[in-house]
Amino acid sequence: MTRIEMAKKGIITDEVREVAQEEGVSPEELSQNIVEGKVVITRNILRNIKPLGIGKGLRTKINANIGTSRDKTDIQEELEKLDIAVKYGADAVMDLSTGGPLTEMRRAILKHSSVSIGTVPIYEVAVRAIEKYGSIVKMTVDDIFDVIEEHAKDGVDFVTVHCGVTKKIVETLKSGDRVLPIVSRGGSILADWICYHDKENPLYEYFDRLLELAKKYDLTLSLGDGLRPGCLADATDRYQLIELITIGKLKDIAVSEGVQCIIEGPGHLPLNHVETNIKLQKSICKEAPFYVLGPLVTDCAMGYDHIAAAIGGALAGMYGADFLCYVTPSEHIRLPDKEDVKEGVIASRIAAHAADLAKGYTKAWQRDNKMAEARRNFDWQSQIALSFDPDKVHSMRSERPPLEDEKVCSMCGEFCAIKISRRAVE
Repeated sequence: MTRIEMAKKGIITDEVREVAQEEGVSPEELSQNIVEGKVVITRNILRNIKPLGIGKGLRTKINANIGTSRDKTDIQEELEKLDIAVKYGADAVMDLSTGGPLTEMRRAILKHSSVSIGTVPIYEVAVRAIEKYGSIVKMTVDDIFDVIEEHAKDGVDFVTVHCGVTKKIVETLKSGDRVLPIVSRGGSILADWICYHDKENPLYEYFDRLLELAKKYDLTLSLGDGLRPGCLADATDRYQLIELITIGKLKDIAVSEGVQCIIEGPGHLPLNHVETNIKLQKSICKEAPFYVLGPLVTDCAMGYDHIAAAIGGALAGMYGADFLCYVTPSEHIRLPDKEDVKEGVIASRIAAHAADLAKGYTKAWQRDNKMAEARRNFDWQSQIALSFDPDKVHSMRSERPPLEDEKVCSMCGEFCAIKISRRAVE
């Protein structure tokens, strides 16, 4: 039985109890939210890792993307990126590799990882189609499902599947009233196949086949936003919303069949669209876990897109997004390096934490209250430990320490407001 099927029968597993204890919620409440498709636990039945809960009433989680491209293939470097992502707080990592030995890469990441791993199988289908047939559009329906099952057999915990890029939506895109028609790699691959064959998207047409496969491994489906806006000008347009409605219906079918689903969302959104997008998703998809890329609140932050994404992510999380996909400084420019991964994870963690504070998440407030206490008491060791990057904080303080009073910092010195005010009060 899948998690949903067990929860429906009133079975509360050790896994559910573990997540409930971690999150500070009751196992019964968590189990009911799993039944209703409002919470997922992303762990393949073949993996022995700490279970990750995502969804209603839980801490806002973050994901980090790693993976090779044809221009740079180095498995060891990707494993180092994985270690960095986990060290700085990524709750999950996605392997988005499109170059080199993809199977070897995925299996190495799964073996090395202590956190949930996600993939986008259509990337590997496309790579294999080029190698086998000479063209992406020559891939077959069986090719698609064979690769998805291969990922599941390897132990992948969740997969992005672009089921909402339907033939009808692709046809409407030809009107040309979008600045950037499709910015999703998976969405564009399937749209290309649809146009070439003049057939329906196999992931939509044979959704029942996908569900049967997912049930075998309790594989969580992340219903991809193949038509997410790739610029502010396209934000919250009809294509995005039609796809959202489509995958919302598919999510209902999946949950009724015992398959867990996450809903993916934009993308690029101006600040004043963020609340609307979250509320639309929560309404249309009946409070299913929402996984957002950013969202980036400006198109012009190249080199600093992790900041644009953190701004949007904090706001999205406050309004109810459950899972933030990090964005690195190198987004839109190149494959991220190890420092980019670190910067992206930390920016996303800050965004998620800020959102949890706004949501009133108890553990988030406990952390901030401890930091305030540590500052009041000039407890630098605790301040460093409570920060998001202790190594950086320790290094910065060591590089320019105060000259006379070790309690203060070198910016204020004898004019430290906390020191002066405490002296006055005491």
